[in-house]
Amino acid sequence: MNSIEICFTPALYGHILTEPPFTVAIVDILRATTSICAAFDNQVKEIIPVATTEEALEYKNKGYLIAAERNGIKLDFADFGNSPDNFTKDHVRGRSIVYSTTNGTQTIKRITNGSPVVIASFINLKAAANYIASKNQNLVIVCAGWKNKFNLEDSVFAGALTAELLEMGMTMNCDSAQAAVDLWSIARHDPVAYIQKAMHRERLKKLNLDSILGYCFTPDQTSVVPVFDGHRIINAVSNE
Repeated sequence: MNSIEICFTPALYGHILTEPPFTVAIVDILRATTSICAAFDNQVKEIIPVATTEEALEYKNKGYLIAAERNGIKLDFADFGNSPDNFTKDHVRGRSIVYSTTNGTQTIKRITNGSPVVIASFINLKAAANYIASKNQNLVIVCAGWKNKFNLEDSVFAGALTAELLEMGMTMNCDSAQAAVDLWSIARHDPVAYIQKAMHRERLKKLNLDSILGYCFTPDQTSVVPVFDGHRIINAVSNE
């Protein structure tokens, strides 16, 4: 049976137990992976993740649309910030967007071993789980966290995704997976209420971004499965 390992921070990815080949799921619930899924739900053509603001600015000078933030705040030269409600169909359908965030895109760019990289969030929970199961490989879930530190929201979702995959016959190979499932069992009945404890929720509150919480924690709003191919993110499952 295929197994699940969880890295609660990107820094732990260098110490994984799972041997290749394996699939990777990237998680940044507030907000990058949720926003990427929202963009593909609104039929963006592709998203190109970059790690630095300098790279994003270079793409801007080439005429690309840019979504970029640091510490939750949209960069001056960016066309979009990092909230799912920025990526409306009128603005993104058929377009290419270069994306750079404090945590999420830097985590995506860490995966350089050729593994399939799935962008996962509550809004595509079952779709992501079904796609991962279809790969018939071991799975490593990497939580973006906050500046290489543990956070609640990504860890809660890692538990939700693990719970879905356990029902499909996968197993856990580390205590972090069990801890995440236990955390999800506490939060699952009202994740928005539970996440009031999270430090990043406080950061968003200060930025007047409370309105996105309900969307970010409501499961199964879309069937898209964004997948990173080493350069760009495309939708692996049609949402026509």
